[in-house]
Amino acid sequence: MLEKNPATRLPLFNADNKVEHYLDEAQLDRLLHVLRTDENRTVCRIAMYLLCTGARLNEALSATWDQVDRPNRVWRIPASNSKSKRVRSVPLNDSALQVLQQLDTEGKFDHLFVNRQTGKPYTTIMKVWCRLRGKAGLPELRCHDLRHAFASFLVNGGRTLYEVQQILGHSAPIVTQRYAHLSSKSLQGAANTASVAIQRAMRPQQVEPADASQELISGVESEGEPKAA
Repeated sequence: MLEKNPATRLPLFNADNKVEHYLDEAQLDRLLHVLRTDENRTVCRIAMYLLCTGARLNEALSATWDQVDRPNRVWRIPASNSKSKRVRSVPLNDSALQVLQQLDTEGKFDHLFVNRQTGKPYTTIMKVWCRLRGKAGLPELRCHDLRHAFASFLVNGGRTLYEVQQILGHSAPIVTQRYAHLSSKSLQGAANTASVAIQRAMRPQQVEPADASQELISGVESEGEPKAA
């Protein structure tokens, strides 16, 4: 019936289907409580490592001890395990180093996180993770959201988007721009300095007292005047 599609030149609707969850303080407390107390300690430590490093799940599950440089506090992810296909270095903060200290696989296995039932490194943690997030009252929280939470800690702590880009290993700044809105809260204090200056200028100026010597003369004259009857 038609010679050509009438919708050929109509632009497609560009739907923003990126889903990101950021943990508020109460949610973070609940999650950390579960990760500190649940019986599956290895999976809990994997989740803590993701939260402390901002790493992707496959990067953590593929991590080996020869990639970890604890004296220099660096974890070097090879290009084969990196999404950008480039070697990147992840700085290890105090919390990440604490997770590494809790592991008992160093010197026994090549990988950091090993399933003791199989003696092999983990390839997935989804079954246990679904139980953990449900236990924390966060049924929609994905493992990848721990990476977003880490980025939010950095941005809200005043770190620049360039620093966040380097730590997360984003190939382009536009990828990191999704976290720009998180800095609005941390910038309120900086922006408020202008308000302080304006309010200070708007205060009514105090009347400066007259010259002290003039006040003294006026006082003597008033004392010498005869009092009215």
